[in-house]
Amino acid sequence: MTVSCISSSRLEELKGHTAEDETLQALSSLIKHGWPQRLHNLPSGHILKHRLCHVFLKGPIRLTGSGSSRCSGRVEIYYNNSWGTACDDGWDLNDAEVVCRQLNCGSALEVPQSAHFGAGTGQIWLDNVTCSGNESSLTDCQHSGFGSNGCEHGQDAAVICSGPFLFVYYLIGLAGVIRLTGSGSTRCSGRVEVYHSNSWGTVCDDGWDLNDAEVVCRQLNCGSALQTPRTAYFGAGTGQIWLNNVTCSRSESSLIGCQHSGFGSNTCEHGQDAAVICSVFSCIDAIRLVGSGSTRCSGRVEIYYNNSWGTVCDDRWDLNDAEVVCRQINCGSALQAPPSAHFGAGTGQIWLDEVTCSGNESSLTTCVHNQFGSHNCDHREDAGVICSGEIT
Repeated sequence: MTVSCISSSRLEELKGHTAEDETLQALSSLIKHGWPQRLHNLPSGHILKHRLCHVFLKGPIRLTGSGSSRCSGRVEIYYNNSWGTACDDGWDLNDAEVVCRQLNCGSALEVPQSAHFGAGTGQIWLDNVTCSGNESSLTDCQHSGFGSNGCEHGQDAAVICSGPFLFVYYLIGLAGVIRLTGSGSTRCSGRVEVYHSNSWGTVCDDGWDLNDAEVVCRQLNCGSALQTPRTAYFGAGTGQIWLNNVTCSRSESSLIGCQHSGFGSNTCEHGQDAAVICSVFSCIDAIRLVGSGSTRCSGRVEIYYNNSWGTVCDDRWDLNDAEVVCRQINCGSALQAPPSAHFGAGTGQIWLDEVTCSGNESSLTTCVHNQFGSHNCDHREDAGVICSGEIT
């Protein structure tokens, strides 16, 4: 994709002539529907195009793969209308530092090699990347040229960053920095980790209960605690186990304000990592892929409505519908839209039927469909998707 930035002289002409709400609307569209194509489609003279094209097109990048989080995963960059990986030849902390900073994810902690987060598919865009660590984007670093490599996806490079240090963390105090992460995690459900002494660490589930989880959910503005999964439900963490024997009264403002054994004082293993599931569901959280043989980016489609999960009937189910699902959960593009309960039959409600998406909607429920729960289907018709993201 080629997007040309407008000239500085044209920018001066536009100043004061492009309404702020127009800029915000365009920005919202970019965020909701995927910036590359939307930025490409903006009029050549649009002020937002000038403001953003240098930023985004310097090197759009993402972290993905099995067990990935917003700040750890397989490195992929967007080039020539498709996502592709980076080969781990010469991959080191300097290269990872650029990636972490580019994604506002703090500093680089580790550079896992040999497809640590799973092997990607499609193009391998970069090889022999050599960064000083000061570059503003990965594609500014020296490399062999886009698509020029002798690698296989078993060599896909990855990063583990220290985490997104946004100003909101400081609103709760540095001592209260916390995150939810792990396999299958969302913004409001996952393995509990706290930041202490310059590193992230987990919480042991000895005595872990809903009182403790309630403090975590409130601290993250995620509503109330629904469940406290134990025994590393979202996967085992690595590194430090910072807290054990946590005892909260529910009134504390942060998890570390609760009674505990002291930072790093425990006899636990990561198989005991504590987790929470909170009541708040974001647009991404309100949809999931599950079923027999499912992965984070392939499975039976289920949506959360009226306090329960339900399936989608495969009447008229196609790639446009699947595309919306894949984008909504940050899983790339739709490869297939399997019908007939390909990932097994669900149970309970069938929430959607006759779904008709254009492919550009921000979420599946904004597509045309029958009313929630209005259908003539059974679970043998449950719809599925297979996305281009994590396919294992």
